[in-house]
Amino acid sequence: MTAQAQSEGASPKPRFPKLALTVAAVLVLVAAWWVNARQHVGEATNAASSSTAKSLVHLDSFVVNLADSDQSAFLKIGIDLGSGQVGKNEPPVDKGSLLLSKIRDVVLSVLTTCQSADLLAPDGKAKLKQRLLEALREQIPELPVKEIYFTEFLVQR
Repeated sequence: MTAQAQSEGASPKPRFPKLALTVAAVLVLVAAWWVNARQHVGEATNAASSSTAKSLVHLDSFVVNLADSDQSAFLKIGIDLGSGQVGKNEPPVDKGSLLLSKIRDVVLSVLTTCQSADLLAPDGKAKLKQRLLEALREQIPELPVKEIYFTEFLVQR
């Protein structure tokens, strides 16, 4: 018999072990990726839940003159403050309380320095929220404010 006849008659080597190893390696990589992705989702969920407010303080709407040069712009805004605490440790904020008066004073002080063009800019509301948070945390440190929520927002020029 010739070498060519022997090679035609001989059965090819099975490729099963290589295929099985490749499939097993892919499965291990997918499982490792899935576990890693689940850990990141859990971390993001925990971070989000720790930064979200647990209780709200509703403030009556504000109507203020804005600091535009022509003094004809007005802002009507509704604000809720998100607090990180619930229960006994949270200072009482109810109608007629001194704390509520301080909060409204700080908010009014910030709002009356705003200009309509700044508020109507794409990031204007986000900047206003940040300014309000900073002012409240600085001037009323006993108030555990975590978030500012706008419930109304109207600028009239």
